[in-house]
Amino acid sequence: MKNKPELLKLNIQHFSEFNPDNVLLQDARSGKIPEEQGTLILKETISNSVMMQLAKYEEMTKQKKTFNYLAEGVGAYWVGEGEIIKTSKPQWLTAEMEAKKLGVIVPVSREFLQYSVTNFFSEVRPLIAEAFYKKFDEATILGVDNPFSQSVAKSVTDSNHVVEGELSYETLMDLYGLLNDADHDPNAFISRKNNNSAFRGIVETSGNMSVPLYDRNANTLDGIPIANLKSSELKKGELFGGDFDFARYGIPYNLNYAISEEAQLSSITGEDGNPVNLFERELIAIRATMDVAFMVLKDDAFAKLEPGEDTP
Repeated sequence: MKNKPELLKLNIQHFSEFNPDNVLLQDARSGKIPEEQGTLILKETISNSVMMQLAKYEEMTKQKKTFNYLAEGVGAYWVGEGEIIKTSKPQWLTAEMEAKKLGVIVPVSREFLQYSVTNFFSEVRPLIAEAFYKKFDEATILGVDNPFSQSVAKSVTDSNHVVEGELSYETLMDLYGLLNDADHDPNAFISRKNNNSAFRGIVETSGNMSVPLYDRNANTLDGIPIANLKSSELKKGELFGGDFDFARYGIPYNLNYAISEEAQLSSITGEDGNPVNLFERELIAIRATMDVAFMVLKDDAFAKLEPGEDTP
């Protein structure tokens, strides 16, 4: 949608030590993910992450970054002939954003050790990117398994910006009202596709005129884009809205990886219900990690609509 970082600014390391096209994975079991493949993994992650599409990218070169943002701008004044023009001072606030490490482990067949490093990452790239963006979105939007001190879900709770009821024109206007009262306008909604049928029933009525607010082809509600979150953690009937210019993220470091043939994967169980042992099953596993930061600048820039207790 907007605010995508230029991938060349993400510090992807240029490899001079070896050519990943000619080196087998078994001879390069750890290190930085090669430049081209690392760039593609980041591109897929950024292109599919709901939060990375909506939030503003903040360039980072280290684990923590302190930056200033404009909280309130300057004002203009009417001036009579010969009068002094008044001045107003913009309000700049300071924010600190800290990156957290995000990791994924992908078990694959041992035969991949005979692949070149480049070919191997070409095969597993979609799996790594999908794991990264799903985990990041659930944390930053829903607060699920969240290492950050903030999330959109926490912001709407802290600012008491929650509307209860079924998806309708009235509840949508109530959501607008919460944001407008805090001097914000929504520039995006976050939903799931299972809400689309309810969106078709949101109609603005004026006299004998009825205007549907949902545009299926453009995937907009009242002209505002809807981002569909691929997560079962977002329940049917729930809808987030807000000004996502007040959400920021950054990616300070290169992606890293390591290969193991002997690890026991405690989070993955086999058909016998026991943790998967790579050595016993003649598998290998790649562990890929990235560092990513996130923060919300204004809690009251976000609101949520959710089903009430009496909602069918």
